[in-house]
Amino acid sequence: MSIFQQARFFTTASDWASLPPDLGLEIAFAGRSNAGKSSAINLLTQQSRLAYTSKTPGRTQHINFFDLGEGRFLVDLPGYGYAQVPLAVKRHWQQFLSDYLVSRQSLKGLVLLMDIRHPLTPLDTQLLQWYLPRGKPVVILLTKSDKLARGPRMAALRAIKQALQPLAGESPLEVIAFSSLSREGLEAAQGAIQALFSPAPFTL
Repeated sequence: MSIFQQARFFTTASDWASLPPDLGLEIAFAGRSNAGKSSAINLLTQQSRLAYTSKTPGRTQHINFFDLGEGRFLVDLPGYGYAQVPLAVKRHWQQFLSDYLVSRQSLKGLVLLMDIRHPLTPLDTQLLQWYLPRGKPVVILLTKSDKLARGPRMAALRAIKQALQPLAGESPLEVIAFSSLSREGLEAAQGAIQALFSPAPFTL
């Protein structure tokens, strides 16, 4: 059994004070509300109901922690950028996400999910600018890859890698085409994310 299949819900937090103790190893999942984050977590863990999925993006308004055992956690961050979320909620989560990405000592790596057809939106770029100065590794999953034929998919992958290089700087970064529907990139994503728990980084 992979470490991901051991994932179990641990706790949820809605503000800094309600976060669990800053100990152990955490890998956080972030992305726009319609990037398919919950579906990706469910596929990675082979559990259809671990992360909440909704037909209305932006419904998850908490940070959810999933225990993998041995002090390791997957952390599901609230989706960002959905227009129907009230402005006050957007501002709260923008500050909370910034604080978490910059200040959380247990955070060892970030998984950023972006729709392969609409990558590197201003909010995606802003999140990377908050996080990358820490020099911690990033795995980018280009979701919904099944929506593109192979040629355009490979072209998009190359273009996104090239666009990310100036942002990445010295931070280890890996980019994977991924589909929760076709399961493309599943094994590569599992391997790359598991590597985030180890001290040996990968490179772009």
